Parts: sequence; C-alpha cells; structure tokens
Amino acid sequence: MFYFFRRSITGVKTGKGWLALLLGCVAVFARYLAGPLVNAGGLGLLRWLSGFIDIVSLPVIVPVVVTLLLVKKRIYPENMDYAGFILLWLVPLGLYFSVDKSSLYSPLVMVLVPLLWTTQTLGVSFFISCIFKYRRWYVTVPFILLAAFMPLAAATSWWAFYAQQTSTGCLSLFISLIPALISLFAEWRRDAAKGGADSLGDDVDDAVDVNVVETED
Repeated sequence: MFYFFRRSITGVKTGKGWLALLLGCVAVFARYLAGPLVNAGGLGLLRWLSGFIDIVSLPVIVPVVVTLLLVKKRIYPENMDYAGFILLWLVPLGLYFSVDKSSLYSPLVMVLVPLLWTTQTLGVSFFISCIFKYRRWYVTVPFILLAAFMPLAAATSWWAFYAQQTSTGCLSLFISLIPALISLFAEWRRDAAKGGADSLGDDVDDAVDVNVVETED
C-alpha cells in the first residue's frame, strides 16, 4: 500500500520490480526457517532488540545492504529508485507478518510496523542518494550518521508503543517521519519539474511545427 501511495505522489516507477519481489520472497522463506532471532521477555532491552532485529529495523537494513551491493556490482545504477526497490522487497514480508502475528498484537503489525518500514526506507534511501550526489566527507558523514540513526528511532518507536509509552513512541515516530516526508517532497518536486519541462518541450515542438507549416504555405 505504501509503495503505491508513494508512486501516486512522486510518479516514480521501479525498474526490475520482479527482482525485488523475488528477493523479498526468499527473505520470507529464510525468516520462516530461522524463526525469531531474539527470544524476548518483559519490556526491557531484550524486547527492544527483538523489535530491532526481528520486526522493525533488520528487515529494512537487509534490503538496503543488498541494494547497495547490486549498485556496486553495477547491476543497478547509482541513481536507481532505492525506496521503490526496498518497498517492493518488503511486500512479501508484510503479508507474512500480517498472517503470522495478527492474533498477537494486530494494531502494531498491521499499521505501525509497515509505517516504520516505510519511514526508514524513504529516509535511508534519501540519505543514500545524497551521499552519492555529494561525495565530500563533510557532507557524507552526517548523512551516514542520520541513515544509521533511522533504524534506531524506528525500533524505539515500536518498543515504546508495545510498552504503552505513547509519548515516547509518538516522539520517535515523528523523528522517523521527518526524513521520509522530506524525501517525498523532494521526489514530488523533481517529478513536477520534469513534467513542467516535458510540457514546455511539447509547447516548443508545437510552435516549431506551426511555424514550419506557415512557412510552407
């Protein structure tokens, strides 16, 4: 749902989407075989680690790393649609989570977890694009730190809502939303500018065609 919502706003289409879905299915199968990596009890650090590793953050970190490897191997270009590829990867995992955990805490699984996946995906993808665009260390280092902070904030938000600490959960969610909203706005502006340029190009072509016809007459 979030993939199509983003696409409706930005107009960005993901190339080789079948590869992202295939890799997502492989990740689901591996998750099914491995089971939870952290057996948490209570509401302490182990519960936070469980959310980070098994539910909220690691499912996004893995496709991010794989996507960067694909770019390094030149299977994809550096200006690829990182967010679209990762969101498609997460579709099979979202379906698996909705079936596997819906009886335990459905509001967290059906609403919060996909939202946190999306905020991380958009935010980290935005920072990665900026890193490839601005290759100077004093620019890339802050972006790397911000990208690394996104999974931590997402896991904290999930843990806080799970522990019924609503204020902490809302604050962490708000922090996660800021880079995602900036990314959406930047992509929307880029798409709008491209559409305006295409429209201007069509107007120029029409004007040239009219002048050619008048000259021939």
